[in-house]
Amino acid sequence: MVDTGDMDVPGISAEWYRDVVDVAADSPQPVQWLVGHGTEGVILLLGALLLVAALGRLTGGPHDRALALVAPLPTLLAYAGSEWLKTVVDEDRPCRAMARAIIAGTCPPPGDWSFPSNHATLAGALAVTTLLLSRRLGLVALPLAALAAFSRVFVGVHYPHDVAAGVLLGALVAALVTPLLARPAAEGLRRRADRARRPVPDLAGRP
Repeated sequence: MVDTGDMDVPGISAEWYRDVVDVAADSPQPVQWLVGHGTEGVILLLGALLLVAALGRLTGGPHDRALALVAPLPTLLAYAGSEWLKTVVDEDRPCRAMARAIIAGTCPPPGDWSFPSNHATLAGALAVTTLLLSRRLGLVALPLAALAAFSRVFVGVHYPHDVAAGVLLGALVAALVTPLLARPAAEGLRRRADRARRPVPDLAGRP
C-alpha cells in the first residue's frame, strides 16, 4: 500500500502507475504530445457522438424524444458525484505522492484530488448514454471512453484505480439514471400530445 492523503493506494495500482508512466516517458515525443493534449479532444468527440445519437431519437415516439431530452443529465450528475467523492476521499495525486516524471507537463495543485478521475467519469457516462440511445454510435463511444481513461494514467496525473472507478461511476449513473429520467419525461410528452389531439369546442355555434 502507498499512503497518500486520506487514502491508502492499492500496491498493484501504484505498481501499474509506475510501469505506465515509465513507458510514457520513453515513448516518442509525438506520442507524448498527442496523448497529453488528446484527452479533452476525446471527451468533446464523445459529447458530439451523444449529440448525434440524441438528434436521431428526436424523430421517434415519446420515449425516443424523452431519451434525447434527458441525455445530458446523467453526465452532469455523474460529474457532480465524482466531485463530491474527491472531497470525501482526499487522495493525493500520484505525480506528487510518488514524485514521478509526467508528460502532462505539471502536476495538478494540492487540493485537486485524484480519486476518482473526472475525465474518466465523463467518458464513462457519455459513452454509456450514447449506447442507450444508439447501439451503433455507442460501440464507437465505448473504446473512445477507455482511451480517454487510460490517457489520464499515461500522462501521469491518475492511478489506474482512479480511472477505473471514474469509468464505473459514470457508466452506472448513465445506465441507472437515463431510463429513470426518461420514463416521466415520456409520460409528459404523451399527455401533451393527447391534449393537442383533443378537438377544440365550437363555442361560436352555441346559442
